[in-house]
Amino acid sequence: MANKYVTVTAPVNIATLKYWGKRDRFLNLPTNSSISVTLSQDDLKTTTSVCYSKNFESDALYLNGNEESLSSPRQQSCLKLLRKCRIEKEEQDPSLDKIASLPLHIVSVNNFPTAAGLASSAAGYAAMVYSIAKLYQLDLDRSELSKIARQGSGSACRSLYGGFVAWEMGSLDNGSDSKAVQIAPRAHWPGIRAAILVVSAAKKEVPSTGGMQLTVKTSDLFDYRVKQVVPARYEEMKKAILARDFGVFAELTMKDSNSFHAVCLDSYPPIFYMNDTSKRIVKVITTINEAYGRNVAAYTFDAGPNAVIYYEEKDEDIVLGTLHEFFGSVPGWAKKSGKSFSVPRKFPIEKFDHDVFSKGVSRVILTSVGEGPTLVSESILNPDTGLPKL
Repeated sequence: MANKYVTVTAPVNIATLKYWGKRDRFLNLPTNSSISVTLSQDDLKTTTSVCYSKNFESDALYLNGNEESLSSPRQQSCLKLLRKCRIEKEEQDPSLDKIASLPLHIVSVNNFPTAAGLASSAAGYAAMVYSIAKLYQLDLDRSELSKIARQGSGSACRSLYGGFVAWEMGSLDNGSDSKAVQIAPRAHWPGIRAAILVVSAAKKEVPSTGGMQLTVKTSDLFDYRVKQVVPARYEEMKKAILARDFGVFAELTMKDSNSFHAVCLDSYPPIFYMNDTSKRIVKVITTINEAYGRNVAAYTFDAGPNAVIYYEEKDEDIVLGTLHEFFGSVPGWAKKSGKSFSVPRKFPIEKFDHDVFSKGVSRVILTSVGEGPTLVSESILNPDTGLPKL
């Protein structure tokens, strides 16, 4: 039996309607439905190669060149479910190679900071689940695979699709109806762009899971958010995406980011994911929108200080012209080399202390709407040894 391998790339997704809080932390069942935009893998992706061999001693994981533990309940849950599906397939077809019991080696590389609030776990688990499913030749669609990826990282279920994606919270105790569905493909609204302002690439002080548990337990605002605010906003945002109504989409995105961080602040003790630089970015985007009398751009912040700014391609000169004025000295503008940036005429630059507002951002990532996990031919592991290629 020859050693077989599969390599896939998987995208980051950034929520516009946030998932925060679990009704079952073992199955990663959320307390509310959520919506996200899948970002282009040209700029942000996880690449994962997997292979099996009877010569491997045990399952192994290598992340960014370093061997990591595969013992967490989340990792083991995903592996167990995928193996179960393969066993069922082998039992139905005795001619298939019996590979479900063979050790797996997983080699994964991120082209962006890990555990820094840039959805690395979403891309990582989506890549792992999708690659093993392809290796095992499982007959599962992406929505079914999303239920498995969800048990590794909740937001990973949304990275199984490209474009605009909803994670339906479901209501069943076993989680069988808690899955990702595509609201619209990338081609539906290809003009959406995103500028990510990397405020900190450091590992988060309060991991998302711990933060969620604290919020659910202690925040007085949390119950109102999940029962009153999010359900209506969820339907409104889906309609805005389908109608390609950026004004409404932007307003809902910013309001939900504010609401999410409000319940974090309302936790006891309070959780601070945004910092002073984050708040200054909010001020810049708010000022752009006020100056033009419409929502030109929308900010959103996940569980970290990094800002994701959504805008439409037609407004690129306004948004990037303003951001370049403050953050033009940091890396990330190369893909716009040759473009001349200038502060938009309507933006009141004189009201900002440039020395203060230009600090705190270390990198800019300019990207757009992207596709879901993709099979690629090149492997990042040696299939004979199962080790990362040097």
